[in-house]
Amino acid sequence: MAEIEAYPWPEPSWADASTVRKDALQWNGEYAILGGEWSPVFHDVIDLLGMENMMISMYEEPEKVHAVIRHVTDYYYLASQRQFEAAADVLDIFFMGNDIGSQTGPLLGEKLFQEFFAPSFRRLADLGHAYNLKVMMHICGAYVQLMPSLIACGIDAVQALQPITGEMKPASLKRLFGNELCFNGCIDSVDVLIRGTPALVRETTIQTLEVMMPGGGYILSPSHDYLLEETPVENILTLFDTCLEYGVYH
Repeated sequence: MAEIEAYPWPEPSWADASTVRKDALQWNGEYAILGGEWSPVFHDVIDLLGMENMMISMYEEPEKVHAVIRHVTDYYYLASQRQFEAAADVLDIFFMGNDIGSQTGPLLGEKLFQEFFAPSFRRLADLGHAYNLKVMMHICGAYVQLMPSLIACGIDAVQALQPITGEMKPASLKRLFGNELCFNGCIDSVDVLIRGTPALVRETTIQTLEVMMPGGGYILSPSHDYLLEETPVENILTLFDTCLEYGVYH
């Protein structure tokens, strides 16, 4: 514990927020503007402790894991607060990312999530809400079992929604959590956008919009933050053309 406390943790003042307002204003209010630090608390704790060590220490030395999480969260909280103090009135969304899902399910169960990471996520979400921002979290993989806890933490929207398990399919997500979360994603980046044909992209996009749009709360996008360079251009154009044809809210 003494070594953890003595570690040279980064200073929030190192995060320069002086250009955030200017960067946001250049879009003239035409788009929803993301702000705040990426805040990958889960990843940073894994990097600092090692993933296996972190998992074992949750059981054998929980106070050490709590201490590292506290320090990491302190940094992102205060660094994000610097941005919000400078420019919250021209920002819309506090956007952060923590990949707590695998290809088959969450990387940790409900009990461990609640004990170790939920307080950190709730603290960061509360910060965003204090500045009248919506809070969106990027999470890779399958994690539907933890969505109730994310909602309880104050997360308003999740991104990018990989439909890789039955529970992560658009219809299932909409049925289970459509009244409580805004969904951003669902168009598979690999089997549809990279390996698929334009016809498959169009069909998948239309089907997804039909399921996800009713009642609002859906932002169409690929199932990750960005399109990989091997994605065929014709598939990208088909995705966006189909969205403009069928996916505009009136």
